[in-house]
Amino acid sequence: MIKIDPKSTTVPAVHKTLLGAIGPRPIAFASTVDAKGNPNLSPFSFFNAFGVNPTTLILSPSRKGRDNTTKHTYDNLKEVPEVVINAVNYNMVEQMSLSSTEYAKGVNEFVKAGFTPIPSERIKPARVKESPVQFECKVRDIIETGDQGGAGNLVICEILLIHVDEAVLDANGNIDPHKIDLVGRLGGDFYCRASGDAVFMVEKPLQKLGIGIDQLPDYIKLSDYLSGNDLGKFGNIETLPLPEEINGYKASDSFQKLKIMLAKASDEKQAVYYYAKNLLEQSKVQEALKILMSYNS
Repeated sequence: MIKIDPKSTTVPAVHKTLLGAIGPRPIAFASTVDAKGNPNLSPFSFFNAFGVNPTTLILSPSRKGRDNTTKHTYDNLKEVPEVVINAVNYNMVEQMSLSSTEYAKGVNEFVKAGFTPIPSERIKPARVKESPVQFECKVRDIIETGDQGGAGNLVICEILLIHVDEAVLDANGNIDPHKIDLVGRLGGDFYCRASGDAVFMVEKPLQKLGIGIDQLPDYIKLSDYLSGNDLGKFGNIETLPLPEEINGYKASDSFQKLKIMLAKASDEKQAVYYYAKNLLEQSKVQEALKILMSYNS
């Protein structure tokens, strides 16, 4: 592996590595106003949520690496400590990118990028109508991490009001990742789309105590055919099947038919493990485990 020491590497090179390695990053499409009420709209991917009680969103309009000047967003927040953070989905990503153009101060990015400003209810900056979720926020604090080009300015915000488009909700009233169709920022000109095949589920081990990978039989734990993700799914089960369960499964018609089918493969052992991997992809963890344990017992 190559080694990069930030202290002895140029700021642009470190910046490029960070953006390529840390992602996808959510995008804060920030709407602000200056003391005279002039609007500004700009996206920032140094952004995330950091708390619920109190609600805490943090974005960082960093100092420019080229000339060490500050962003208009940052200047506005020093004058009027309020911001609307608008979520960015796939339908608006090109317009959002256009708004990041370094227009002169006073140029209205709502107009330049073709977005529709709508009044906020509790703060001065306008919301972006096209955004599926809009957070009206007050700024609690700003932490300057440095005074050189590339230094971050951590804008710590508290949410006052959230607006959610009903069109992105599922039948239970939760935000559906496929309907909201968010985008994330990667390095360079790359983005990713957080919907479709890119979205998958991983069961959280919050309500149960998984046995852990260390408790799996060696023929599973040390298999050349199973990935770390495969082992993680097995390790999240609460107990291994009992010997009587495995014996019962081995005597079943379904297992006998499976054995006949897999025996026809050129490499039967490989076929068994690949069959189990296919079951894992369908979240049939117990069935995959019983097959492997039955073949190896």
